[in-house]
Amino acid sequence: MPTRRIPSRPIRSRLIPSGAAHSETSDRTRSPARRAVLLALTAALAGAGLGTAHAEQRVIRIVVPYGTGAVQDTIARAISDELGHALNASIVVENRAGAGGTVGTAQVARATPDGNTLVLAAASHHIAGYLYKNLNYDPYKDFTGVAYLGNTGYIILASAALKAANTAEFIQAVKAKPGAYDYASAGNGSASHLGMASFLTAAGAQMQHIPMKSTGDAVTELLAGRVAAVTAATIGVTGYRNDPRVVFLAYTGKQRSRFAPDLPTVAESGLPGYAFDSWLGLLAPAGIAPAERDKINAAVNKVLADPKVQTRLASLGVEAEAKSPAQFQDLLKADWDAAGKLVTASGARVE
Repeated sequence: MPTRRIPSRPIRSRLIPSGAAHSETSDRTRSPARRAVLLALTAALAGAGLGTAHAEQRVIRIVVPYGTGAVQDTIARAISDELGHALNASIVVENRAGAGGTVGTAQVARATPDGNTLVLAAASHHIAGYLYKNLNYDPYKDFTGVAYLGNTGYIILASAALKAANTAEFIQAVKAKPGAYDYASAGNGSASHLGMASFLTAAGAQMQHIPMKSTGDAVTELLAGRVAAVTAATIGVTGYRNDPRVVFLAYTGKQRSRFAPDLPTVAESGLPGYAFDSWLGLLAPAGIAPAERDKINAAVNKVLADPKVQTRLASLGVEAEAKSPAQFQDLLKADWDAAGKLVTASGARVE
């Protein structure tokens, strides 16, 4: 006999969360006026929370007009965390490489001058204004100096194969065979190119310029013995101080470097008056409000006073120093004028 199946009925249960009964009762007894007050208070608290979140969401972009690993890139990342804390903002380091640094720099020149877009520039910033024939921005007029970070110098290295123990012997060897020796650089118009070109002009010597894609490539050519000399930023070559393939000739700064105090300057080595180094700093698009400029300047100067940051920058070959906006702007004016003379003397030009 077939079994009769009886449809099952769903068992309904009411689960009451802890405290729900009290809440339900409270809702019945709560007056409209009381509910209105609570709603207003909730809205006010939510609004305050949103305001705080909005303040914390400020993003400041530091554009580095070179690839990752470049001197400016490393320096930007060395200060970004502390600067973010000082400004209560998120600091984003953005690499925009191309055309000798002019691609990323042009982007900042066109940005809104609200302090949220800066470029970490160096002396090559002004050099570009004289080097490139059709530059679509003015390196001096389209920017405002916000915060000076410090400066870095360069070292002139020679191949050990040249058998020159010092600057005087190097100049003597090069002069003995005008144009017979080559030197490498990070590219036409780069600081390593112009530094060496100005040195040779001061010495009355001639060498052939071999442009490479980077300072690292130029140093590789020197180590391989394919070129006779290189001028490179201090931090990039200090590791080769005891390498038997190269000879450290001189430091290009006005005074000896704290990172190589036993190395004489070029001026001390027989070319009085010669000096070549590079400032480093943050620039904003022209038109930034003075109050915003001063705020960022104060934050940067606070960061530079931090011993940990000073040690970090020193490891990168940067002699950190704080300046006011006015002092930095005066430096930029002097450097703009000097860059023109330097490029003219080197004969460098990029179409």
